[in-house]
Amino acid sequence: MTTSTIVVGLDGGEAGNRALAFATAQAKLIGDCTLKLVYVIEWSPFSFQTPEENEQRHVRREEELSLARERIMEPALKKAAEDGISVNGIVKHGDVADILDDIAKESKAQQIVVGRVGLRGLKERMFGGVTGRLAVASSVPVTIIP
Repeated sequence: MTTSTIVVGLDGGEAGNRALAFATAQAKLIGDCTLKLVYVIEWSPFSFQTPEENEQRHVRREEELSLARERIMEPALKKAAEDGISVNGIVKHGDVADILDDIAKESKAQQIVVGRVGLRGLKERMFGGVTGRLAVASSVPVTIIP
């Protein structure tokens, strides 16, 4: 039997918490299932800066990754592990929808689970966001949690 994988997009807020709770319940029902928790810090590689500015940007990027691991990923990993779920976490910079889909493809995930409204709230509802882009372009099924 092959282990199932569910990719869970965390946003550092309640929507991500709801996505994690749903994915945890699904993993328990499936049995042999691993959750891949993913937190992505929006980051554009396209910027025209001096070498000094790029060095500062790199330092800032590493600080952000470290804080995200400490404040968002570690508590989520602990929660899932306490619920008896096999879990691992990934923190990256980049485009959220692209990274979630890439990780789902790489890990042969059965689905991606995300919260409907992230921390951007109204802006996402008006202009579309990660959930909308995933629903349209993902290579695996997407479950959007209200």
